Amino acid sequence: MTTYAAIQASMRGDNPMPLRPPGQVMSIERLGALHQSRLSFMRTLVRRIFRERWNIEPTRFDLDSDGYGTVIYEINAPHGLFSFVLFSDHLSNDERNDRVIATKWDLTMALVEDKVDDEYLEKLRQNVPKQEAGRVDSRVFVLSRANRSARNFDYVVNQLANGEQPSVDKIAEVGYLYRTTAVYGSGKLGMADWEKVRSKHKDFSRPFSGEMFVCLMLRNFSLLQVEHIARHKKPETFSPMKPELKRYFGIGNSTGLGMAPFLVNHPQLINQWVEMRELALARVRALGSVDTNIKNKLNDLIDRCSLHTVQTITEDQRQTQHNKDVVEDLAAIKMQANTEFNSWNDLVLWSEQHCSIQGQEMLVSIMLELYPELVDELEDFHGTDEHLDLDPLMPLQQLKSLIEDRYGWAIKIDFDADGARDTYWYRSEEKMEPRLGSIADVEGKKKHMDLAVGFAVHRCYSLLCEYITEHPEHTTARFMVHQPKLRGTVRRIQTMSHCFYGDIQANLLDQNILPMHLLRCKLAFFGVSKFDPRSRLWVRNTMFQGAPLLEEIGQTFNDDWFMPLAPKQQGSQNS
Repeated sequence: MTTYAAIQASMRGDNPMPLRPPGQVMSIERLGALHQSRLSFMRTLVRRIFRERWNIEPTRFDLDSDGYGTVIYEINAPHGLFSFVLFSDHLSNDERNDRVIATKWDLTMALVEDKVDDEYLEKLRQNVPKQEAGRVDSRVFVLSRANRSARNFDYVVNQLANGEQPSVDKIAEVGYLYRTTAVYGSGKLGMADWEKVRSKHKDFSRPFSGEMFVCLMLRNFSLLQVEHIARHKKPETFSPMKPELKRYFGIGNSTGLGMAPFLVNHPQLINQWVEMRELALARVRALGSVDTNIKNKLNDLIDRCSLHTVQTITEDQRQTQHNKDVVEDLAAIKMQANTEFNSWNDLVLWSEQHCSIQGQEMLVSIMLELYPELVDELEDFHGTDEHLDLDPLMPLQQLKSLIEDRYGWAIKIDFDADGARDTYWYRSEEKMEPRLGSIADVEGKKKHMDLAVGFAVHRCYSLLCEYITEHPEHTTARFMVHQPKLRGTVRRIQTMSHCFYGDIQANLLDQNILPMHLLRCKLAFFGVSKFDPRSRLWVRNTMFQGAPLLEEIGQTFNDDWFMPLAPKQQGSQNS
């Protein structure tokens, strides 16, 4: 295993192919064009489970004929024993609501350390179905809930009960049996905080691995439950679902503004995620000749990604255009690669001149897919210690130069222009979820969240320049005494000067800001697909579609579910 020190050394000087500059990579438009890749957290989690052969078995399966009841899975991982506890309750159609204001759900679940006895199960039963209204203890480190797909769940049950398989075309319209409406971790509602999970539970010590695991288990249960209900409904005609159809079912997800502040508030962690992806790309770009086998795989992956994009259904006009652009870009990339393909670096540079940003980033994901031996080891370096430290002895001239060097993008923004400060971010008192407000709401603006890094740095720079004209020899400490409210901004500037990436280079106060870019960025690192924006504030997507099934653990593992395609089925439009 390569050490992180060696990786950093290769990034800073010894790497013959330099990393892409932060101004290119951290633009909000490019972050909003990212796609899933080999380094996405769902992929790395599944690789780990299958490589280490985790033993995952239901130890309690108390479901009635309609699929309601309690299920407990025990997970024997290399470094610990865990329990996945799930409660399935009847929910009428008028009670079903995917919004965060909902109070009841079809399924609620928790990931817990160690075994669960009857006494602890009862404690969970009294709190997990309540979600935010309940409280759990530090044995729990992920809490979630999900609702059935109105279009797919009953349809699939009836098909299986009648001895028929669900239609691929029908699956492709939605792609899941359940959709999550929230996945909570990191100390919320009394759960174990991230530091405990990271230090105590090595199996889930990578960022968001526990949350991703809960979604994977939900996907497994959804497939098991529809077969259970169908079997009891018509035992004489019931037929189990074919494995290739099971794999094409994922888990639905609806993501809104609640995810956006994370990217701003954890710049060192985001820097780490982006660094690993960019380092993987740099490794591939530095390769010399490309053999025939890789060229053939490249053509196959281009075709797969193109068809996957065509099979993505959305009513959003912007996303529809993006998908069309990607398909056209992939056709152009394929033609270029089959005529003048001399090196990966040349192909990347060509794509930057001839393709949309969406197409450019799809090419990056394809390139990473082709070289697991260069990419996969980087999955161990997605975490980092997060400490924003103030250097009070830094000379102000050095601080000024640092801002000009690393935050030139913020200095250049004209915050006095029309609409440049028309938006603010605040947290809803009802659900403690982020929202967007208008500057016209004077009272609301008083409760704004400090997410506008660009504006904060711009203001800090202006005040710093004024101060330096009178006190050019002072240190940062003296400036902090004069401007104590800038301490957080200066701390971030100084700390992030040690990172290559991390800060989103955009004005988050602009009236035309698209939070969708922030959501898309984080979801791409998670590994979702089938982006379907419902507005500029929230998006539907699919998780774990195409992933291997838990019952296949221990069998030959083929890590090849990147950009999954609809399986062929006689009579299907996708055949």
